[in-house]
Amino acid sequence: MKKHIPNTLTCLNLICGTLSVMAAVKGNLEMAAIWIIIAAVFDFFDGFAARMLKVASPIGKELDSLSDVVSFGVAPAMIIYTWLNRCLFEMQPALSDSRFMELMPFIALLVPALSAVRLARFNIDERQTTTFIGLPTPANALFLGFIPLAADKLVFLNNFWVVWSFTLLFALLLVSPISMISLKFKDLKFKGINIARYTLIITGLVLIPVFHWGAFPLIILAYILISLFFHTLEKLQVI
Repeated sequence: MKKHIPNTLTCLNLICGTLSVMAAVKGNLEMAAIWIIIAAVFDFFDGFAARMLKVASPIGKELDSLSDVVSFGVAPAMIIYTWLNRCLFEMQPALSDSRFMELMPFIALLVPALSAVRLARFNIDERQTTTFIGLPTPANALFLGFIPLAADKLVFLNNFWVVWSFTLLFALLLVSPISMISLKFKDLKFKGINIARYTLIITGLVLIPVFHWGAFPLIILAYILISLFFHTLEKLQVI
């Protein structure tokens, strides 16, 4: 019985991702983003359960990646596609009323495509145990999926070209060679890579009360900057 627990959690991740897509199609971007958060919780606990119960399996690994493509690839793509169209609608007619501009929101299709590439690489790459190579798909989803909720306080996220550029940049970060820290603690000591992890957690605790759901894009930006800073120090052998 216990061997089915991790895969059940993975399937719940997939269901939440599908619910996010359905909410985005209906235009409810807040609920669509919240479903991504719930999917991320199930994504964390399926691996945790597999390790704790010692029932990790090849099929579980593949199922996890397939679920992540939906929850952290398709779902945020639907949100950002809808948001880009809303931003486009707010532009001056002279700028937005063209066939070229109508096609621009389809940049969102890069997100599920490159998420699938990133997850396929992860499954066969044995180097990504303590760090990630490229932006993890959940982090990308939390950034793009929560842009509409952050736009109230970060007004530049209402700008079509800013959001379009972020979409392209973050899609490319998925398959970039940049090292990103993992949040999996081996111990709780405040040293080494744990310093970067604690810094990110503290940053999140500061931003969430101020920006609420809209804090996630800022937290992911902090995650990228902290990762770059930490790995630069590592290369310089400062830490």
